[in-house]
Amino acid sequence: MSLKLTDRQQQILDLIRQAIVNTGFPPTRAELATVLGFKSANAAEDHLRALARKGVIELTAGASRGIRLTDLANETIESDVDTELPADRPRLKTLPGAGFLLLPLIGRVAAGHPILATENIEKEINVDLDMFEQRPDYLLKVKGLSMRDAGILDGDLLAIKKASDARNGQIVVARIDEEVTVKRLSKSGGRIELLPENPDFEPIQIQPGQDFSLEGIAVGLIRHTTLH
Repeated sequence: MSLKLTDRQQQILDLIRQAIVNTGFPPTRAELATVLGFKSANAAEDHLRALARKGVIELTAGASRGIRLTDLANETIESDVDTELPADRPRLKTLPGAGFLLLPLIGRVAAGHPILATENIEKEINVDLDMFEQRPDYLLKVKGLSMRDAGILDGDLLAIKKASDARNGQIVVARIDEEVTVKRLSKSGGRIELLPENPDFEPIQIQPGQDFSLEGIAVGLIRHTTLH
């Protein structure tokens, strides 16, 4: 049986395979959009849904890397990988290898949106995994100087691992009502405080009944002056 895919669909399927081989994980919609030159992740999502309808992939709702190749996908593998592609078939660009990770950069967090919502992602940055002891899930652009004395400056990129809980004293990304902030977590009994690392700023005490959650834990830092 020969499955008929468009050139673009075949390219995306090849790219999914390549990402799995290189990194062990399928790409995110945002990664596909970046590599293929789409203006938004929604365009990549449309192509993925078309591939899912043809039965070569399965999609998991709500998972950024929720793409799985099916057995039917094997039927689209070209027998000769060195065969010259048609002139009108788009060439693949390369996703990061096993030692690198393409991380979404979160800038301004829109009120009412999850932190990794497409609306919040400014771009994606290729980072060396050796920079971090723990694998981060995203980069958050620091705004202001409330964590200055911890060495976290305005414009720095804080590497964040997604987490809904943290140990006392860890630097966290916290959501208070609709605001997202970076502070040091302090828990004492039933009381939770978010502590700045700059005497010009006041601690934030979480009040009973206040909408509070943790978005992640800081696992590393990229100084803004080192970015290109």
